[in-house]
Amino acid sequence: YLLKNSKYFIQLFIRLWIEFGIEYPIHLTSTLSLYKIIDMNDRPNDLLRIRPEIKKTKTFKQTSTAENFQNQTVRPILKLQNPLLLAVFENYIHKRKGVFYDLNIDKKMAYIEHAIFKDQKFRNLIKGIIIGHFTLDEYTLYCTDSSALNKRMMRMVITRLQDQIQLLEKPSLRIA
Repeated sequence: YLLKNSKYFIQLFIRLWIEFGIEYPIHLTSTLSLYKIIDMNDRPNDLLRIRPEIKKTKTFKQTSTAENFQNQTVRPILKLQNPLLLAVFENYIHKRKGVFYDLNIDKKMAYIEHAIFKDQKFRNLIKGIIIGHFTLDEYTLYCTDSSALNKRMMRMVITRLQDQIQLLEKPSLRIA
């Protein structure tokens, strides 16, 4: 509790000192590095910090903006959100009486594609899971060509779910 309040008061004093143009004493500089005081609303950096790094993507001069956005923004978000995407799709299957589990592999692949491309509510849920992890700058870029980027994002989600189809088996068959 005391440490939390100390950090708050130090942040408050520093903001006041900066606001009034007063240089803060040197001994506070070491205290600042201990507390790693950051802006209270550091959402963009927090979002970027939690994203996994994907090392296999290469960028070239001729790479389009949409492809760069896909590789640098969407892929890490999908990797981060993968467990949630699987859980959301399993819930989707459950709400539709588990018909998915009785299908053969080809029909399961088609079911995944149909669910994402044809079910608007489900598609919007998936988009929200992804877009909610955009920074403001990324969202601004997304808005410039949202239609094409939505198609890319949904195609990537379909591929991701289809590649993990073995994880989408009947709950009773799972080994704990």
